[in-house]
Amino acid sequence: MKPETWLPHVSVAAIVERDGRFLLVEEHTAAGLRLNQPAGHLEAGETLLEAVIRETLEETGHPFAPEALVGMYMAHFERPDRAGITYLRFTYCGAGGEPDPASSLDPDIVRTLWMSAEELRACPERHRTPLVMRCIDDYLAGRRFPLDFVHTHSVGPKR
Repeated sequence: MKPETWLPHVSVAAIVERDGRFLLVEEHTAAGLRLNQPAGHLEAGETLLEAVIRETLEETGHPFAPEALVGMYMAHFERPDRAGITYLRFTYCGAGGEPDPASSLDPDIVRTLWMSAEELRACPERHRTPLVMRCIDDYLAGRRFPLDFVHTHSVGPKR
């Protein structure tokens, strides 16, 4: 039997702040309804910036314009039924536009909401992962890296 190949999952997340409140999604997960930043997986052929713009729009209906990288995070979750899973998360902050009323949200998203850091800090049991609050705390602490901090090297088609 061939051993399972281990691969990390690459995800992106967006921090959008307006008047001291943060754009969040309430979503269905295996553990029930949870709060998260707009976030999702990097898809084949995408850059990280393309992924965070797409995921924010798909999950909230809000267009997103990344302004800075807040941080890169690694989280490993053990699972009793099989191998654990590791996520590499790239969290960006930026401006969110007004939602497109014609857009439909991803099926797992129940609703979008705006919460203050204090409101979010008061309900850690509702967070999708501990990274939800960690990313907000890093953002509030002023952590910012330029968008070109992560370089994307694209290889053209083979000839």
